[in-house]
Order: sequence, then C-alpha cells, then structure tokens
Amino acid sequence: MRYMPHTADERAIMLQEIGVGSVDDLFVDIPAEARLTGLLDLPLHASEMDVEKNFRTLAGKNLSPYSAPCFLGAGAYQHHVPSVADHLIQRSEFLTAYTPYQPEISQGTLQALFEFQTQVALITGMEVANASMYDGATSCAESVLMACRVTRRKKAILSGNLHPHYRDVTRTTLQFTEFEATELSPTLEGQEDFEAHIGKDIACVVVQNPDFFGRVQDFTDLAEKCHDAGALLVVVVNEIVSLGAMMSPGEMGADIVAGEGQSIGVPLSFGGPYVGLLATRQKYVRQMPGRLCGETVDQDGQRGFVLTLSTREQHIRREKATSNICTNAGLCSLAFTVHMSLLGETGFTNLAKINHSEAAATAELLNALEGVEVINDTFFNEFTLRLSANASDVVEKLAAKGILGGVPVSRLLPDAEVDNLLLVAVTETCAADDIEKLVSALKEIL
Repeated sequence: MRYMPHTADERAIMLQEIGVGSVDDLFVDIPAEARLTGLLDLPLHASEMDVEKNFRTLAGKNLSPYSAPCFLGAGAYQHHVPSVADHLIQRSEFLTAYTPYQPEISQGTLQALFEFQTQVALITGMEVANASMYDGATSCAESVLMACRVTRRKKAILSGNLHPHYRDVTRTTLQFTEFEATELSPTLEGQEDFEAHIGKDIACVVVQNPDFFGRVQDFTDLAEKCHDAGALLVVVVNEIVSLGAMMSPGEMGADIVAGEGQSIGVPLSFGGPYVGLLATRQKYVRQMPGRLCGETVDQDGQRGFVLTLSTREQHIRREKATSNICTNAGLCSLAFTVHMSLLGETGFTNLAKINHSEAAATAELLNALEGVEVINDTFFNEFTLRLSANASDVVEKLAAKGILGGVPVSRLLPDAEVDNLLLVAVTETCAADDIEKLVSALKEIL
C-alpha cells in the first residue's frame, strides 16, 4: 500500500497557494535537457551482479574529479581527505543517531561537537561557534537574521562579490520576513563603496573573503565603519583552508563569521552534504542560531558536556526560537573535527601554504599563455582568468580532453557580461602533471 499523505485536491490547493500550476513548475530552474521526462531505461528485474554492472557503466559516463585533473572551485573544493578520517567516523562510538535527542546521555557526541566548536572559533578568530549549520549559504542567511536581531534593525547590505548562491539563499530566506537586503553589483576590481550605503538603519554588511572572484582583502577599515554606524560586519569564508594562511575575520574586527567547512573532511559528492560554520562574539551568543554545546562539571566534579542556550524550535516555543535550523549535519561536522585534529595547527598552516604556492605557480604559467590573463592582484588558491574565447566553450573542450578546467563565471552570473571569465582553483590535489596538462590544453585550444 502506497503512503500518500495528501489527496489530489490538497496538492492542488497547495500549488495554487504558492502560485504554480503543477509540480513540474517547481523544477523549472533545472535546465530542460537535464530533467527526466519519463522512466529510466532499466529492466524491471535483474540480478544484483547485473544491477551493479549497469550502475557502474552509468557512473563511468561522469567526468569525475577523482578520475581527471580537477581545477573546479567556486565554493566547492577538492582536497585530500586522509582515509583514517573516514575510518574513524565510522566507528560505532561515533556512527550513531545524527542528532542527540537525549543529548546528555550522548556525551561522546556532545564532546565531538564541543571540539568542533572550539576548532571553528580558533580558525575564525572568534570567541564562540555553534555546532554547525546545513551549509555555508544557509549560515550566511542565518547570520543576516542574527545581525538584525542583535541591532534591532531591518536592512542588510550584501557585497556584489558574495557568492551568487549565498546571495540567492539569503534573498529567499528574507523574502517572507520583515527584513530586507540591498545587493550591490559584482565588481572585478573588488572595490565596493559600502560607506555610501551604511546608515543608521543598516544591521550588517556582508562580505566574502576570498571573494567570489578569488580576491583577498583586509576588511579592518570596513569593520570600523560598520561599528561607527552601529552595524555589524559579517564575513563569509567559503574556502576554509584559506584561514591557515590569511588574517582571520576575527582579527579584522568581524562580528559574525559564516563559513563552509566542506574543504576539511568532506569530499566532493555531486553537491553535498556540506557543513556550515557560524562563529561570533561572546556578547552576541544569545542571538546565535542553531545548537551550542557547553562544558561543565557534575556534582562529583567530573567534566561533562551539555546543550546550552539552545534557542531551537525543538527546545523552546517556536516563536521564541532564533532559528528553524533543526540540526546540524552531525557526521559531516565530525569528519571536519577528525580531519582538523589530524592536521593540527601546523598541518593546517602547511596545507594552506601548499595550496597558495601551487595556485601562484599555476597562475604564473597560465598568465604567460597567449589569450589568457589573470585578473586578480591577490588570491589564495583560486583566481579568475580572462580568456580570448567564450569560457563555457573552452571548458567543454577541456572536458573533451579529460580535464575539469574550471567554472565559467557566466554559469553563476548569467546576467553579467562575463562570458570570457573562468574561475580556476588549484589545491594540493593538483599534481605537477595535472597542471602541465591544463596549460598545454589551453595553449592548444586558444
């Protein structure tokens, strides 16, 4: 018996209420050629061996970052995750219910989340971090809501060089609230006139470092301008490895840091799951969304961990909740913690140095090619190329040669005139012969 919780009439009422004609209309953002219009051409019955063979064949059609030189970035980065990290998170002590509904009896889970919070606070230069969000984009949106609660103001300014997906999620989150955001236009030069927009009604300014085009900036002066106007500075970091080599947002004076932790412990998996980071100053802790684990002692003086200040709708009245984020991606945050513990402070710094040095060497080789110009004056492990040809066409030709050569900027900024711009990310996984293949292929194509 099929479980159908809603009748056809109920579904029709819901579709009418949200203003769409059919369920298919909810998928219009997916390109038509990528949408399934019928059943897959699969046999109704097959042996397990045949099913495995069939799916291996289908999977083999993908050009995977694990089977080809990969220079993809734009918010999702390929890094090496030690096999021991995957082994440890699958031990029975950790592989448990993904959220501790009876948290105080899950001391191991709470301790792991406490260690995660400690690591995030340290690398972001902040005083307190929560036990993760869904992903970086969600964390960005929640940071804006938090800033509005802290300042009791209703407007936010979003940098034009904030990742387009992060802006989309923030815009969607705000659309049915009393808050609103002013979105600046993307700029290749990286110099945005925030001061002209900061007024006494602004709750926060949201910037990204490195920004969407890979440029690194010092936002210390902007933090002071925000504070002078009674606003908060929110810094988004979607390549968390960069904090091993750069001044932390906390050192710049940021009030809230929203980040994506996928680079540490979580492999690329066709779009997720990811692990969102959110850190802030101690004085704002009561407005922090999500879950927070604290350390205490019991009546015998023994160290213990508890959920604290958990203003989630599952713990208190929904109207008093600071967030409707119901849980974190527990296993992903554990993977982050284990990988970060394996790296240690020195390893994290060395990883960042390797990333930057490999990216700098690659940028120099590419910039020397005819028809290629690196437009960044600063970057960490990702930079933007201006090509003499359409970037999407070039990426397709590189893929035909078995190379994942980068992300066309026009894919994420379709309204801007950026057809010849290509984002290229270089991490520790890019071997010397991978870089040589990219340089040779681009030389041949352009």
